Amino acid sequence: MPPKATAKVYGKVIAESDQYTSVEGNIYFPPGTINRECLRPSQTQTFCSWKGHASYYDIEIDGELIKDAAWFYPDPMDKFKPFKDYVAFCMYAPLMLHLKRVPFRLR
Repeated sequence: MPPKATAKVYGKVIAESDQYTSVEGNIYFPPGTINRECLRPSQTQTFCSWKGHASYYDIEIDGELIKDAAWFYPDPMDKFKPFKDYVAFCMYAPLMLHLKRVPFRLR
C-alpha cells in the first residue's frame, strides 16, 4: 500500500488518500476523497493530448479565493479513463498547498 497523500490549503485538509495515482509529477486523488465544501467550479478548461479536456476548480478557504487551484478530467481519453474525475492540485508556493506523501515525525 502506498503512503497516504494529503493536500492542505491554509492548514485545511482538502484531500487525503492512500489510493491516489501519480501522473507527470501530479498526485490525483479519487473523487470520494475530496473535501468539496472548499471547491468552486471555474470556467477554465485546458487540453492534454493524451488525457483530454481538463476542467478546473477554484478553492475558497475563509473568504480567500485561489483561482484554478485544482483540476480534473470529466470525460478523459482512453488511457486516462480509469482516473475520470480524479482531482489534482497545483503545488506551487503562493497557494500554500502542501502535499504530504510520507508522515514526518521528529524523534
